[in-house]
Amino acid sequence: MYRIQLFNKISPSGLAMLDKKHYDCGEEMENPDGIIVRSAGMHDTVLPASVRGIARAGAGVNNIPVDRCSENGVVVFNTPGGNANAVKELTIAGLLLSARKLFPSMEWAQTLKGEGDAVPGLVEKGKGKFVGPELQGKKLGVIGLGAIGVMVCNTARHFGMEVYGYDPYLSVDTALKLSRSVKNASSLQEVYESCDFITLHVPLTKDTKGMINSQSIANMKHGVRVLNFSRGELVVNEDIIAALDEKQVYCYITDFPNDELLGHKGVIALPHLGASTPESEVNCANMAALQLKDFLETGNIKNAVNLPDIQVPYDPSRTRLTIFHRNVPNMISPIAATAAGSNIHHLTNNSKGAYAYTVMDLDSGVIPDIMEKLRAIDGVIRVTQVQ
Repeated sequence: MYRIQLFNKISPSGLAMLDKKHYDCGEEMENPDGIIVRSAGMHDTVLPASVRGIARAGAGVNNIPVDRCSENGVVVFNTPGGNANAVKELTIAGLLLSARKLFPSMEWAQTLKGEGDAVPGLVEKGKGKFVGPELQGKKLGVIGLGAIGVMVCNTARHFGMEVYGYDPYLSVDTALKLSRSVKNASSLQEVYESCDFITLHVPLTKDTKGMINSQSIANMKHGVRVLNFSRGELVVNEDIIAALDEKQVYCYITDFPNDELLGHKGVIALPHLGASTPESEVNCANMAALQLKDFLETGNIKNAVNLPDIQVPYDPSRTRLTIFHRNVPNMISPIAATAAGSNIHHLTNNSKGAYAYTVMDLDSGVIPDIMEKLRAIDGVIRVTQVQ
């Protein structure tokens, strides 16, 4: 029986992936094997030594202490693409909001309440204040070509926009999904100088934090419209406000309000609605549950943020050991040497950044002290026998 602790309310569809015969799921759980979380903050959480994996039902993992988890051999999963369509649709709505002055026009229309038969005439007289450009023929810069960015690019092409995509880490799989008509920008500078609209779809890292600042804004076209449905910290608030005051930026659409931004007439702030759809909640919960289930039952990894993907067919007639270790030289030889006396049927190793993961299938049962020998190897963080 695997024990799964829930740090948020998780869609019943996701929990249904974990059959009650083999999984005990609940908010209160002693010594859980795994955790499923959405937005709950975990940085102050003391994780029991029993926890092997944490699955985040969403793309960002800023609420999870990933570095601390890695140091303790805990695999952290996310669900990239699970909310992609929801965020894509909201981004398209943001483009229309930024172009057509929809929000101020709706606010103004409400002020006509009580004018009776005069309302139609007042509408015709006042609508000129809310003229805005069409999207067709305008240039859109999409920074970050993950699952969401690619979908935004492809959909914007259907609006007749000229789309510039920028991502120095574009994967082959993602590139194959990208419309051939999307221009591959060679630099951020090209996006800034060329585009009438710029939308951000990158994770928050030390390299991307504050990437939209006074310097980058100065390189943008005058009157640019900036959209941020990724993370608030990608944009320096005081710099975007100054740019709005100077009309360098026409408007800023963000899904991450804060006190500095609220009340400025150039800011349209939404209450973090990007993934707030029932479909997105179901998709992310299903992915999180299935990834954690596969990891606990087979040791296989998909969509971990701190370890590489490893998918090795699992044969329960053999003994499978998984080793979470540091990505340093001379690790594989001592790991393999511990299996002396038991034939290694298969051994797979892969790394991601500072950490690596090895899957070892043995033809015979585990020699009594083999796991202790593995744990004694310098650089090994966690050893688990899949059962």
